[in-house]
Amino acid sequence: MSCGVIGRMLNIRDGSPASAAPYRRRRNGVRSSSRARRFGPCLALSLLYTGTPVLPTRIDTIETLEDLLSEPTSGLVDATRGSTGALIVLGAGGKMGPTLARMARRAADTAQITRRVIAVSRFQSATARQRLEVAGVETVACDLLDEHAVMALPDATDVIYMAGMKFGASGQAALTWAENCLIPASVCRRYASSRIVAFSTGNVYPLVPAGHGSREQDLPAPVGEYAMSCLGRERMFEYFSTRASTPVTLLRLNYACELRYGVLVDLARRVWTGEPVDLTTGYFNVIWQGDANAMSLMALICATVPPQVLNVTGPEELRVRAVTEEFARLMDRPVTFIGVEAGDALLSDASRAFALFGKPRVNARQLIEWIADWTVRGGDTLGRATKFDVRDGRF
Repeated sequence: MSCGVIGRMLNIRDGSPASAAPYRRRRNGVRSSSRARRFGPCLALSLLYTGTPVLPTRIDTIETLEDLLSEPTSGLVDATRGSTGALIVLGAGGKMGPTLARMARRAADTAQITRRVIAVSRFQSATARQRLEVAGVETVACDLLDEHAVMALPDATDVIYMAGMKFGASGQAALTWAENCLIPASVCRRYASSRIVAFSTGNVYPLVPAGHGSREQDLPAPVGEYAMSCLGRERMFEYFSTRASTPVTLLRLNYACELRYGVLVDLARRVWTGEPVDLTTGYFNVIWQGDANAMSLMALICATVPPQVLNVTGPEELRVRAVTEEFARLMDRPVTFIGVEAGDALLSDASRAFALFGKPRVNARQLIEWIADWTVRGGDTLGRATKFDVRDGRF
C-alpha cells in the first residue's frame, strides 16, 4: 500500500506548512530553506542512522526496543566529534532519559572520541541505574531540589536538562512550581559556562484548530498549573541565558512515543481492553522517541543567546478516530467511541526542527504497526497514561 493511501486512511496531515520558505536544495539529506540557513552548522546534520539500515517489521524484546531507541544518527555522530567535554543528562531516570543517555554514549563511541556521559537522577530504580552503567554511562544520584547537591555535580561542557514534574501536578502545585522553576535556576547557576538543551512541552501553547499546529513564534497561552510552571521553566532559562551568556535551546516536545508509553500506546490499550475511546480531543502529534532523542542531542550545537525555541514532534497530524479504527483492524478488536470531536487540540508544527535535522526516520504508520503487534503479544508497558486528552490543564 502506498504511503499516500495509508496517510488518507489514517487522516494523516503532513505538518509542514506551505508558508515555510520554499525548499531549494538538499544537503546531507536535509532540505535547506532560507529560514533554516540562519542556524548555520545545524544544517550539516541529518537523521540518518548508523547501524540499522532497514527498520524491523516487528520488535520482539525490550532489549531490541532499547537498542533502537538509543541508536545514534550519523548527524549526531558527526556533531559529537567536535565535543570532547563531558555531557551531563539531568533528570535521566524518566521515560526518555535512559535511552537518550545511552544514545549519547554510543555516539561518542562511534565517533571514537573520549567523552564522559553522566546521567543524574534520584534513581529510584537500582536496575535502571545499573543498566546505564553497564552501557558505559556514569551515574550520579542527586535530588536536584537540593541546591548544594547541584553545585557539587561534575563539570560538563554540555547539559541536557530533562527534569520536571507533570503527573500529580494538580494536587501538588507548590512542588510542581519548585520542580519546574526552582531547579532550572540552580542548574543555570551551576552550568553558566556550558551549552544547555532544556526540555519544555507543547503544553505552553493554546489549543489550536486542527491543521494549524502552533509554531515557535506563537505566543504561549498555558492552561493550568503544570503548563504555567513549564512556561516559568522556559523563562528561568531565558533569564539566566541572557544574564550569563549561556547558550540554550528550549525544546517544546509533544509527544514522544515508543512501544511501552505514548499516546498511541494509550489508544491501543483502550482498543485492546475494550475501553471506550473519547473523541473530544480528536487530533494529536507524536514522534518516535529515538528520533526525539537524536534531535535533542543535536540541538546542542544550535544553542544560542538568548535561547532559541524548537518544537519537537512528528510531521503527521493524526486523528484519534482513524488511528483507533486502524488499531481495531490490526488487533482484530471492536472499538466504541464516546464524546463529540472538538475542532481544536494541542498541536505543534515542527517544520523548523525538520529544516535543521531532517524529518524523523520512523513515521506514524510504522509506530502504529509496531505498537499493535507489541500489544497483542502482551508486551510490557510503563503503566502510565499520557493524559494527552486533558483539556483543562489538570494533570
